[in-house]
Amino acid sequence: MKNLAPRSRTWIAFLIVALFGIQSIAIGQSRPQRPTPTGNDKRNQRPTPKTEEQLKKEEEERRLQEEIRNAEVIDDPLRIETNIVNVDAVVFNKKTGQIITGLKKENFGIFENGVKRDIADFATPEAPITVTLVLEYSKWSEVFGRASGGIFEPGVYETIRPVAQFITQFIKPPDDYASVVAFDLRPTPITDFTNDPNRIRQTVDLLLRNQPAFRENNLFDAIKFSLVGGKADSVVLENSESRTMEYGGMVDVRAKRRAIILVASGIDTFSRINYGEVRKVIQEAGIPIYIISTGNMFYKRYEHLLPTTTALNGLPGRLDFLQAKNTLNTFAKESGGMHFEMTFPGEIPAYLQSINGLLRNQYNMAYELDEKHKPGSRHKLEVKVDVDGDGVYDDKTFVVQHRTVVLIAKEDEKKK
Repeated sequence: MKNLAPRSRTWIAFLIVALFGIQSIAIGQSRPQRPTPTGNDKRNQRPTPKTEEQLKKEEEERRLQEEIRNAEVIDDPLRIETNIVNVDAVVFNKKTGQIITGLKKENFGIFENGVKRDIADFATPEAPITVTLVLEYSKWSEVFGRASGGIFEPGVYETIRPVAQFITQFIKPPDDYASVVAFDLRPTPITDFTNDPNRIRQTVDLLLRNQPAFRENNLFDAIKFSLVGGKADSVVLENSESRTMEYGGMVDVRAKRRAIILVASGIDTFSRINYGEVRKVIQEAGIPIYIISTGNMFYKRYEHLLPTTTALNGLPGRLDFLQAKNTLNTFAKESGGMHFEMTFPGEIPAYLQSINGLLRNQYNMAYELDEKHKPGSRHKLEVKVDVDGDGVYDDKTFVVQHRTVVLIAKEDEKKK
């Protein structure tokens, strides 16, 4: 340093000071900077009094927290069950068959096991209906149908014709909905619930183009399937890639006016469930079943040639047809529907007109129970009507069509 000129020493000192200054600036800029306060707020602002709304909100919050602290912990989920029993009824004249409309709650009396119940709810909903048409589509239905069609048309038309006429003439889109299930060995949904006229037309065309593949009539399985659903082949007209699907039955449909329209002979081959089990399903569902039986014409024409019981080739005998008739009568009565025994194809339009009128003129009623019914219990139901309001029920003149049994499902049966 001694050999350096004074001017050189001055420049060296200046450079050292400059380097330290640049480093201190860089360090200062690398640290996060505090935001500069803006506005006119004071750092220690004087608290303002709370509004009435704020005080209420705080009080509600304290109360809620107190309830949470004191709440009882329940391991099992809470199940809310209703004590309401719904009943659909249609009133008509015994002699003329005329349907009676315009009645009020005061005109009806509901009796459960002989005890009169107070009607808690009463309504006459709008006309739209939701139906499932269940038709027998088997080799036997083709044989039975030849008694009416002869050689001029396929025998299976006897079952297709009522379905085609009902869904094309009485289903009124967009308010009405219909589904179609065909059965032989097993039930197969042709179309799910639809209000599309094109889908309805496709359903009829599909049934007319095809021919039955099996001769088995598993009627009981088909009725259960149409009411409560289950696993089945995919809906035919949906062209699904999946071979099977879970089909929801009529009990899952949320509609005021629901019904099953069954077109079948009443012959059951070997369903997985028996007669007693399918009756339970019908009684629990509480959905009316309107039946057009197609085996009556065949039975009347060939009764003298039929064996007493089922023949070796599987042809039903006289007792089988009589049993089928009684079975269909029971299904219709207990569900609140009606059984039409077809004798000639020309009677079909009148049957369908009656079914349509009965469906669209239902009275929806409900009564409340003092105590919930026990699972598995069965209760007799009777609905009476006083049309003229004189305090006397008109049992001799008018008929009240309704479900006759209230059956409560057991817990293990609900899970199936």
